[in-house]
Amino acid sequence: MKILIADDDAQILRALRITLTAKGYSVVTATDGAEAISLAIDERPDLHLIDLGMPGLDGLDVIHGVRGWSQAPILVVSGRAGAADKVEALDAGADDYITKPFAVEELLARIRALTRRVPQEEALPVVRLGPVTIDLAAHSVTRETPEATRQIRLTPTEWQFIEILIRNAGKLVTRQTILTSIWGTEHAEDTGYLRLYVSQLRSKLETDPANPVHLITEPGMGYRLEGLTT
Repeated sequence: MKILIADDDAQILRALRITLTAKGYSVVTATDGAEAISLAIDERPDLHLIDLGMPGLDGLDVIHGVRGWSQAPILVVSGRAGAADKVEALDAGADDYITKPFAVEELLARIRALTRRVPQEEALPVVRLGPVTIDLAAHSVTRETPEATRQIRLTPTEWQFIEILIRNAGKLVTRQTILTSIWGTEHAEDTGYLRLYVSQLRSKLETDPANPVHLITEPGMGYRLEGLTT
């Protein structure tokens, strides 16, 4: 099982990496919030250990960003012991909260408890949008035509965008959730990014990009992915 640890304290990162690796876990580490979100997207950890007080994007930003597309458990490991901090983190989408300093045995017990709640391996789906097939695991998109099956290339950012929508198929995904998940909170109001990438995705995935039936805009709010089948 893979665990992502995000903390700006080098000593804690080293201690947790050694301890969890010795217990058989695969560990990746980040020292700030932006790196944590990037690794979460690239590495697909089964569990996130997130500190709240990181530079740049803080732990709450990371929780909001990850929760836009992943249901993997989030355990906050923080020196903030106040009830308000715990409530804010849990409301943001964290599953559990442990304060520093902590006993290693307690941390391991909480990890075991969280990982029992979800499958150890999250299957990456293969889905269809009309004649288009999207394989998230293989990072492959194809379109069936009467003549042949044609490959469609998506950029890394387009992959992030469409995966967020696929994992929330049929639901409104807010503009802020998408922007924060892909570009970070400093771009939470840069809706021009979204219009550009939505236009590009429609040109590649919709049969009639000018009249989309799958990638739907909810004016002033965000986007929904409709008509998805497996």
